[in-house]
Amino acid sequence: MGDLDKMSVNSKVEDTYAEAFAGVFCRVIVTADDERTVRSAAEDSTATPSVVIGRIEGGVEKWLGEKETPDHRKGALLQFWGGLDPKKRFSDSLKKFEAELSYRIRQDILVKPFTAVFDALPDAEGKLDMMTRVGHCGDGYEWVEKRSGREVIIVPLMVPDFIIERYLGYARGVMGANFWVMCKTKEALRKAGKKALEAIHTVNGVVTPFDVCSAGSKPETRYPIIGPTTNHSYCPSLKPRLGEALKVPDGVHYIPEIVINGVSMEAVKAATKAGIEAVLNIDGVLRVSAGNYGGKLGAYRINLRELFP
Repeated sequence: MGDLDKMSVNSKVEDTYAEAFAGVFCRVIVTADDERTVRSAAEDSTATPSVVIGRIEGGVEKWLGEKETPDHRKGALLQFWGGLDPKKRFSDSLKKFEAELSYRIRQDILVKPFTAVFDALPDAEGKLDMMTRVGHCGDGYEWVEKRSGREVIIVPLMVPDFIIERYLGYARGVMGANFWVMCKTKEALRKAGKKALEAIHTVNGVVTPFDVCSAGSKPETRYPIIGPTTNHSYCPSLKPRLGEALKVPDGVHYIPEIVINGVSMEAVKAATKAGIEAVLNIDGVLRVSAGNYGGKLGAYRINLRELFP
């Protein structure tokens, strides 16, 4: 990094850290006959980032061409993530993750014509058998055979048929890493969000479950029935009510958050660095910060300035 870039980091990147936590994930390939169906299946199944309310979330890691998929059709590389409850055994968290994953597959992928799901995690910690919660959608008429060099379940449907690899790998990774882009203008927000996402997705093994998120939250809440609620100290519109208690810097009117989940800490750090670099020189981006809560959210800390040695 040159002197000018280092100066830009020191002047714009706050000396703070992003807090992240451990999660369990599956990495799969979804394919279909046409691009529209692939995109619909991929985007629908990963559209609701809901680990914060005890469910699962996902994201599109990469769009794939016919030469990159097991059945030589158009496809998408997806990740699905579940949280790990430190108060419970890993097996209990994994069981819940498996159930939630099956809902995403059944309700958002299986229902679309001619779709298929294949495992894409070669170094898996373990395997989930898709027969119980997905295969049996065939009501006992499903069968197993070899296709594309893999053991798959064929689920008979009215538009025949849905195909899913019988065993999907799972592993543990890092989720919830983030950075905040403090913007002066709405145009800066738009440009920064676009550039950040483009840069992040050049890194293998990461997804952005919220893409550009407007709703940064905090661990504590007045309303437990809802779960995480707004991070009020960083809401620009609350300045008249909070006064000096507001932590928004002068001139900042928008604070989008980019959240990153990844297969390893190395991948998450590389993606965070790439995303921050992409926004530093955008006109109207005043500062870059991150969400941290003194260890209340997770055990991992990613110091922003240490990404730029």
